Amino acid sequence: MSADPQEQDGPRFRSSPTGPWVAPPRAAPGPLPPPRRRVSNSYSAAFRWRGLASIIFFAVMVASVGVRAYRDLSRPEAWSFWKDMYVSPSLSSALISNVDIDHSGRLRTALAISGRIGPAAANWLRDRLDEANLKPGDVILLSSPGGNLDQGVIMGEIIHAHALATAVGAVDGAGRIGPAYCASSCVLAFAGGTPRYGIDGSALGVHRFTTSVPGRDPVADTQRVTGAILGYMTKMGVSSQVVEAMSETRDIRWLAPKEALAMNLITTPLAKP
Repeated sequence: MSADPQEQDGPRFRSSPTGPWVAPPRAAPGPLPPPRRRVSNSYSAAFRWRGLASIIFFAVMVASVGVRAYRDLSRPEAWSFWKDMYVSPSLSSALISNVDIDHSGRLRTALAISGRIGPAAANWLRDRLDEANLKPGDVILLSSPGGNLDQGVIMGEIIHAHALATAVGAVDGAGRIGPAYCASSCVLAFAGGTPRYGIDGSALGVHRFTTSVPGRDPVADTQRVTGAILGYMTKMGVSSQVVEAMSETRDIRWLAPKEALAMNLITTPLAKP
């Protein structure tokens, strides 16, 4: 018994209606995988050197900035500024609401400032004014023995720019305003007020300002400082007589209320109610 050719040859062949047994067509080959790129050693080395160069450049930039920062911060005045600004401010403040300072029935807000005027006093004052949100006509109460000359001038400029009034006074535990004293560079800050109230019993003290910069002519520096103070006081509407009173002595000279009024340092004297 003969076997079926299809069974004998298995699935390798198929029957053709017009001819002999033929082999089935082969399946079409699939797409070839993309060729793998080989990174040459030279490219890999160039990439590594470029990354290393970037790291070295960044390190050099950080080191140069660090050296300059160290030189700036190594100066004594720089450390004094940062200490006065962030660590232990030399000034302190208290906000008082509903103050009738001139006994007119007009209630205002007062910011009472006390302490020594340090090397960061002007920046400190800007921050306190932003926090207090004072309006033009509100009052800055000053109680200070003075301190940094330049900071006193800048404080006065800030007070003037905000159209705030000034007075020499202090606040007691019950929130009442009483007399105080303002001397040296505190007077320069006081001069920035509009108006400048004179509280009965308070005192303003002036003296000669000197500088002690090594290697510079002290006489020329004193003249320069005197000229700068004169220009500032003139801008604030204060008589040049106050500069003359300053130049008379290195010790504090306490101005009588009539003197301060005649110099226009006080513009609005206040008597006790």
